[in-house]
Amino acid sequence: MNFHAHYAAIREPIGTCLVGSGGFGRSYLAQARRARLIEARIAVDMTAEAAGRAFAAAGYDASEVALCETAAEARVAWEAGRCVAAGKLETVIDLPFALLVEATGSPEGATRHALMAIEAGRHVALVSKEADSVVGPGLARLARDKGVLVTPVDGDQPSLLIALVSWAEVLGLEIVAAGKSSEYDFVLDPATGNVTCNGVTRHLPELSAHWLPGERPVAAVAAERARILGAAFPLRAVPDLCEMTLVANATDLAADRADFHAPPARILEIADLLAARAQGGLLSGNRRIDVFHHLRLAEEASFAGGVFVVVRCENAETWEMLAGKGHVLSRDREAAMLYLPRHLLGVEVATSILDTAGLGRSGYGDDYRPRQDLVAVAMRDLAAGTVLAMGGHHHSIADVAAEVRPAVALAEDRPAPFYLVADRKLMRDVKAGEAIRLGDVEMPADSLLLATRRRQDALFAADLSGRGLTGQGTHGVNERTPEPMAAR
Repeated sequence: MNFHAHYAAIREPIGTCLVGSGGFGRSYLAQARRARLIEARIAVDMTAEAAGRAFAAAGYDASEVALCETAAEARVAWEAGRCVAAGKLETVIDLPFALLVEATGSPEGATRHALMAIEAGRHVALVSKEADSVVGPGLARLARDKGVLVTPVDGDQPSLLIALVSWAEVLGLEIVAAGKSSEYDFVLDPATGNVTCNGVTRHLPELSAHWLPGERPVAAVAAERARILGAAFPLRAVPDLCEMTLVANATDLAADRADFHAPPARILEIADLLAARAQGGLLSGNRRIDVFHHLRLAEEASFAGGVFVVVRCENAETWEMLAGKGHVLSRDREAAMLYLPRHLLGVEVATSILDTAGLGRSGYGDDYRPRQDLVAVAMRDLAAGTVLAMGGHHHSIADVAAEVRPAVALAEDRPAPFYLVADRKLMRDVKAGEAIRLGDVEMPADSLLLATRRRQDALFAADLSGRGLTGQGTHGVNERTPEPMAAR
C-alpha cells in the first residue's frame, strides 16, 4: 500500500492535544513536527511547566511556547500561533483540535480525559492501556454514540497486533496464536554464562545447555529455560497481559491459561511452542493470545516488544517455498510464525491519527467489546489495610499479579479488574492465590473509572450475562464464593 495515496484525501493537518508528556508523549511531539498532516501544538501535563519542558525536548524554542493557566491565556497563545502548554485539560479543551492523544497511564485520569474529549466532540487516541483494559470498549461505544471515535495507537503493541491478526484473516490464514515478545530481550554471553535483561545481569551458566533444543521437545527445553531464568528474573509482566487483553477484546482471541505460558524462546521456536499440545506445543486450542521472552546473543537482532501471529500452513508447496526464503516454520511444517519485530512509540502515532480523524476508522475495528478482563490476583497473603499502590515504569502493584480471564460484569463477590483496584485500600484480608474481589477494596463513591465500568457493563449486558466467574485456564487460582496524572 502506498501511504501517500492512502491519505491523499486529507488536505489539512489534523490538530491534536497531547495529555501526558512522558517518554511516549515526548516522542510523539518530536515526530509530529516532521509529519506534514499532523499538528501538535497543545500539550497538558501535571503542570504547564512540565508540558513546556516536553515541547523543549521536542526541539521548540522557549519563545514558541506559552505556559497557560487559564482558558483565556490559552486562546490568546493559540491565536498568536504559539504552542500551548497547560496543567489541566479544561484549560485547552475549547481550542480547535480534532483528536486527544491520552498518554498519562493513569486509569482514573485517562478515563476522565477521554470522557471530556468525547463530550466535546473530539476523537481519542487512547495510549493509556491501563484505562483501556477496564473501560476501553465502553469508551469506544460512548464515543460512537457521540459521532466520534476512540482508537488504540500504532507505536504500541495492541494496535500493531490487531492489524497483524486482521491482515492474516483477510488473507484467509488460520490463526493458531498471536502475541508479542516481552519488552526486554534476554541476552546470553556464552563466554561468561551471563544473561542480561533490561540492564540487569545474572550469572546463569546452566542456560547454555538449553540454548539449542537439538532433537529434544521444544516445550521441554523452554520449561528448563523458564526454571533457570525464573530464579533470577520475573517471567510475567502486568503490561504484557494488559496489552493482550486489549487485543483479545478486538479480535476474539483468548488466553490459553490465565497467566499465559510466556515461554523463553528463540525466534525460530515460536511456531513449535505456540502450537497445539498434539504437535508438541503448549496450547489447548487455536486462536490463543500469549507472550514469549526472546532469547538471543548480543550480535543478534532484537524482538523486544515485537508482535507475531502463528498461522496454519495449509499448502505444503507454498510454505516450503517460503521456508526457503527465510520464513519461520515449525519442525513439522504445519505452522508458521509471521512477525513485526518493532514498535516505535510516539514515532508511529501519526497513522492512527490520520486513520481516525481523517478517514473515520478506529484501530480497534468495528466490534470492540469486553471479551476478556485483566484481573488482580494476590501473590502473597495481603492484610486488610494494605494500599495496592500502583507504581514504577510498568505501573505494577507490589505482590499482586495479573491474569486474563473471560470478562464478566462487576459484582462485589467477583474478581475485580487489575487497574480498577490500583491505588485502593484493602478492606479485607486476601490470601495468596486468590483474586481480589471488588468488595475487598475501599472504592471511592466518586470514582469515574468505576462509574464508567458500570456503564460499560450495562452497554454490553447481553454479552456478559451468560459467562461464568472462573473461565478457562485459571490453573488452580483459589476463588472465593460468588488521581494524580502520571505521564507514560
